[in-house]
Amino acid sequence: MTPESNRRISEVVARERSRLLDFIRRRIPDPGDAEDVLQDVFYELTEANRLLMPVDHVTAWLFRVARNRIIDLFRKKRPVAIETVEPGGGRLGLADLLPSPAAGPESEYLRDVLLDELATAIDELPEEQREVFVAHELDGRSFREMAADTGISINTLLSRKRYAVLRLRERLRDVYETYRKG
Repeated sequence: MTPESNRRISEVVARERSRLLDFIRRRIPDPGDAEDVLQDVFYELTEANRLLMPVDHVTAWLFRVARNRIIDLFRKKRPVAIETVEPGGGRLGLADLLPSPAAGPESEYLRDVLLDELATAIDELPEEQREVFVAHELDGRSFREMAADTGISINTLLSRKRYAVLRLRERLRDVYETYRKG
């Protein structure tokens, strides 16, 4: 890399670091994980520059990369926290609906398959639906909070999440039937 490109990257890092880290910390409670994501984002910027990939609107690009790295981190670290309401009023998390990994290697394998299918299905959602679904279900953000941050109406966000859930149900129906019969 040239000294000029190094200088430009240093300027971007100095200018955007604080705001980007705040964005990441609002979504990732662990400071170490938040710092790791930040470093990954700046590494991506350096790589894009090294490979001579033009980055238009660098700030928006950085936040998009950060959001994607946050999603990746959640997929690696924990089961998806989708909750459903039980008839008795209690809440069941996705982990309660999946086979227990303690039930043996077959159950552990099936659990991993189901989680992989869910992650793939989420990846296949249209971007607007995926963003709302992930923000609400994985990040635990309220629709009011998302509306304030994005300027998109609560009704639009609710609609996007509804369509995401419908697509996920359709996409995962075969997997569910196989699991239920198995």
